[in-house]
Amino acid sequence: MDFMVINLLNGISFGMILFLITTGLSLTLGLMGIVNLAHGALFMVGAYVGWTVVVQLELNYGLALLAGGVIAGLLGLAIERGFLRYLYKLVDEQVLLTAGFIYILTNLSLWVWGGMAKTSYTVPVLSGSLPILGGTYPVYRIATIGIGLIFVIGLWWLQEKTRLGAIIRAGMDDKETTTGLGINLGRVNYLVFFLGAFIAGVAGVIGAQLLSPDLSMSFNILLLALIVLVVGGVGSVQGALVGAMAIGIINAFGIAVFPEFARFLMYLAMLIILLVKPSGLLGRTT
Repeated sequence: MDFMVINLLNGISFGMILFLITTGLSLTLGLMGIVNLAHGALFMVGAYVGWTVVVQLELNYGLALLAGGVIAGLLGLAIERGFLRYLYKLVDEQVLLTAGFIYILTNLSLWVWGGMAKTSYTVPVLSGSLPILGGTYPVYRIATIGIGLIFVIGLWWLQEKTRLGAIIRAGMDDKETTTGLGINLGRVNYLVFFLGAFIAGVAGVIGAQLLSPDLSMSFNILLLALIVLVVGGVGSVQGALVGAMAIGIINAFGIAVFPEFARFLMYLAMLIILLVKPSGLLGRTT
């Protein structure tokens, strides 16, 4: 297969994972003003749960996606309901608290799954390759793109075409007026937080096939999600998608051409966006 096509598909498939992990971070920051650094740890938990369901329990992939999403979602909801709802508008406290939860969830994962990195896996239904443009490409990467597209469409529909989406957008733009209209933003907040954490867990299950589940992945994926957030902008599904695709493709071609500078190229892209458009490519400015 052509060099350009291979790396473009690699970038898109990895970008879909970045999109999933960044979307929840973007929506909770845009709507609730909460900086949740523990989001990467929820991704890690999802990855471990997916590995457990598929490799250890030998159950199907759909159940792994559901289990990873639900467990991460419930953990995220517990963090929000138990702690973060008392820290609205207190950014420094949010950062310290959620940074602490990274270590708590990491040590819980160490206790449950041990300190050794797990091998990446491919579920039987997604094993093998498909012919594309005279070459072959792994089925699991194509499936990653497909699952990501389902979430892209679903989240766009939720944000742009539903009453809940209208409330979310109104809450981002003007919380006081939205609350004054009798809308219970508190209930919307924890629904959005659960949804964001759920998607992070699903992203972890999907990402476990590309990345080996280990205790350091929460920091690594969080850093990439923050880069995507800066590039795409806060509070926009479209922004998260554009940012994730840009960073995913830059990473793929960087690894293929300049492997020692691949991470630097992502930082460079972030710095350029900060200089040219500080709100991000499609970020909300109001």
